[in-house]
Amino acid sequence: MAEERSQWNSRFGFLMAMIGSAVGLGNIWRFPNVIYYNGGGSFLIPYIVALFILGISFVMVEYALGYRFKSSVGKILYSIHNKLEPIGWVILVIIFLILSYYVCVIGWDLIYFVLSFSQGWGADPSTFFASGVLQASDGLEGIFSFVPWVLISVIVVWATIYTITRSKLDKGIEAVSKILIPLLVVMVIIIVAFSLTLPGAFIGVTQLVTPNWAALTNFDVWLAAFGQIVFSLSLGMAIAITYSSYLPEGSKLVDSALTVVFSNSTFEVFNSFGVFAILGFMSLTSGIAINSLITEGSYMGMAFIVFPQVFNVMGFGAYIIGPLFFGCILFAGITSAIALVEPISATITEKFNIKRSISATIVCGLGFLVSLLFTTQAGLFILTIFDSFLNNFALLLTIVIECIIFGWIYNFDNLIETMNEYSTIKLGKIWKFVIKFALPICILIFWISGIQSTILAADLTSQLIMLGLSLVIIIVPIILSILPAKNEKYYDVIDEI
Repeated sequence: MAEERSQWNSRFGFLMAMIGSAVGLGNIWRFPNVIYYNGGGSFLIPYIVALFILGISFVMVEYALGYRFKSSVGKILYSIHNKLEPIGWVILVIIFLILSYYVCVIGWDLIYFVLSFSQGWGADPSTFFASGVLQASDGLEGIFSFVPWVLISVIVVWATIYTITRSKLDKGIEAVSKILIPLLVVMVIIIVAFSLTLPGAFIGVTQLVTPNWAALTNFDVWLAAFGQIVFSLSLGMAIAITYSSYLPEGSKLVDSALTVVFSNSTFEVFNSFGVFAILGFMSLTSGIAINSLITEGSYMGMAFIVFPQVFNVMGFGAYIIGPLFFGCILFAGITSAIALVEPISATITEKFNIKRSISATIVCGLGFLVSLLFTTQAGLFILTIFDSFLNNFALLLTIVIECIIFGWIYNFDNLIETMNEYSTIKLGKIWKFVIKFALPICILIFWISGIQSTILAADLTSQLIMLGLSLVIIIVPIILSILPAKNEKYYDVIDEI
């Protein structure tokens, strides 16, 4: 007999878990960098457009599918058409690979969280990060040499994730999210409030919000806005599908989806004021212009190099703000990581009829083994390739495919009916047009751009690693689809199209 499907104990628990899945590392250090280098205050215009066209629209699809089918992504796609199950496994393999290096970045942050109490990064944070923490090589040299502290921190992070995800939904993910997300919000409010009182804070905030209207005619700025929404809301990762499948009957889907999306965007915009207020303080005290403090694309550098430099000159307040800052990244990373485990674990549980604790053990165990790659001296080099390929190419392609499947193969009117049934706010035919036409075209353009910037511009070693990732993403899903289900109901069609 298949294990009984879990269910959220409360709407608040569901919302905290969903917000936790969306609010991650990218909200805290990626978004401020993106908005600064793409027009400042004027970037909010393409950002809001992308939020409505891409963010809200696709999140609604995932909510409707999970709630209507009450199943994992693999079974949902099989129910739509029995040849589509491999697509579900492709999505899961991609997010598994993302999870494997995401945990390593959380591990770096754990190291810095501990160091922040004593400013253990020393007087030269840049050298310390590259040579002291990562012991990074320029290529694959050192791939068989583990970095002890990174390895230990990754073990601790994986052990934490495993403890949470192997537990029942209400005792694990829901209970942890109810604690960590409100605590994260309080910590960010404290950081922003303190940051705005620093000398020079206004310099940073002015740099952040000053609009560059000419940027609105730059195609790359619009691509950056859509990319941020994909990254920030974890679109295409089946998290919303899985989480919404645990909702009880009578749930207000549209209301919940809008709450999560706008909470996520509000968080990252609000957090940006604190980040740039701190950078303004650094600029004033060091005499270095803000555009020299941060380098385009250097999201990791901002967290692990620039901010330690700021804390070094901040005085006593750094011993409070430093731990809060790295604590925020740690909490946000953990809640996002457990959200990445859940869709994979849920699908394994449903198809192969095993307990939740066993599927979580399989996912976390295999994930840890892959993560070992990133705990070596070649870890940063490999991680950078994984990150660019999986996010700029593989994940975007699956979003386009999902739009085609859910917009054209499945009867989309069923999803409109599902979303509107109990919701206060109703959806109309515009949503259908966006999913069938506007969204896949926009993402396809972004995907083509990603091919150029990610694959064609890469060196031979990077291209070979990307080829290896491509083979894994193709072969493993085929094998998992061919394996017979141990759950006798797995092949039942849930909803006629």
